[in-house]
Amino acid sequence: MKLIELKSQVKSGAIDTIIVAFPDAFGRLVGKRFRADYFLASVARHGTHSCNYLLTVNLDMDPLEGFKVANWEAGFGDFEMRPDLETLRVLPWQPATALVLCDYRRHDGQYVAEAPRSVLRHQLDLLERQGLTCYCATELEFYLFNQTFHSAHAAGYRDLQPSSDYRIDYHIMQPTRDEPFMRAVRNGMTSAGVPVESSKGEWSRGQHEINFTYDEPLKMADRHVVFKHGVKEIADQHGKSVTFMAKYLPGEAGNSCHIHMSLSKGGRNLFWDEKAHGGSKVFRQFLGGLMKYCPELCLFFAPTINSYKRYQAGSWAPTRMAWSTDNRTVGFRVVGHRNGFRLENRMPGADANPYLALAAMLAAGMAGVKERLECGAEYQGNAYVDPKLARLPSSLRDAAELFQESKLARTAFGQAVVDFYVHHARLELQAFGDAVTDWEKQRYFERI
Repeated sequence: MKLIELKSQVKSGAIDTIIVAFPDAFGRLVGKRFRADYFLASVARHGTHSCNYLLTVNLDMDPLEGFKVANWEAGFGDFEMRPDLETLRVLPWQPATALVLCDYRRHDGQYVAEAPRSVLRHQLDLLERQGLTCYCATELEFYLFNQTFHSAHAAGYRDLQPSSDYRIDYHIMQPTRDEPFMRAVRNGMTSAGVPVESSKGEWSRGQHEINFTYDEPLKMADRHVVFKHGVKEIADQHGKSVTFMAKYLPGEAGNSCHIHMSLSKGGRNLFWDEKAHGGSKVFRQFLGGLMKYCPELCLFFAPTINSYKRYQAGSWAPTRMAWSTDNRTVGFRVVGHRNGFRLENRMPGADANPYLALAAMLAAGMAGVKERLECGAEYQGNAYVDPKLARLPSSLRDAAELFQESKLARTAFGQAVVDFYVHHARLELQAFGDAVTDWEKQRYFERI
């Protein structure tokens, strides 16, 4: 939606509320609601402010210590939320409401480097200087439950009832039960400027997948966070709940966020070699960078403790580093041809922050191009059972240490960004280490 369209809808009374939000370190949308007339008179031109502690809280909104970007010693001041009017959109599932996403800026107007949108913007600026354009798409999976969010929370998230009684991968009949909800998602998202190609039942009970139309990375990441936010609200309106956890139940498949990506110059797909009828030299170098550097950048693909429980053999999630054409046991699957020729990164889970995951892919891939790396021979077979292949990090602790020591991460993202996200990971590890889990109670309460 253009600003002039918003003015018209505000004048007619069709829109009376504007949500002004930015994606935080976890990819959540946080911000404020404004009366539409005040937004047009002030916020659209001058932005608004929010407490800078929003970058340094945990998921429970507790202020965390040890961050340089914002802290008690500096008084937890404000940062500016500056609307990106290119992201302005109506939210059809909320009455008379529009949403605009913001960049997080310091008082001097500079981007806050640690903010996820800033991290991705930096990589895109580097790409633009080389005259290159990236096209990408994310595929998100989630579980749908018949309980409301309130009732699921009250039950401690135990004994949840998936919306289907059995596994529904590509099924048509059983997902029809969920069609009132899924139809509202497909149509509502498309109307909100998040164009959906399709939805389908996924492998597990109650699991669904949504595919988006491809676009450039910043637009794709924006659509991704709007989608996750909106799906939760639409589920709530239908008396249901969803989860984007990477692994919600041991015996079921994880929730993935497969990322498809290619590079373009002058409208030509640089990954495709017409003479070879396959991957170009640039493609092989870009993929070589991903193969070399993605393990040490895994923190941006798998940001939670739960993320690493998804990496299990035979689970449809990768466990080892390999690439192949149309092989779902590897980390990088090559699909398509000509302008549609692209690679699919199967490492990220649905809990990934899309801005950071896309930034990591660009940093790794472009490092491969710069260093003229070679991706090696295409893998044949079942990568799950091949001990010769390098493994992905097996825990958040391992990923944080690899990220901390990564020369590429510090070069590509900057010291402040690396230290910021490593500190977040270490605080999450500390919180988990301090927790007493249900598993411990079941195991030790009586028998120890």
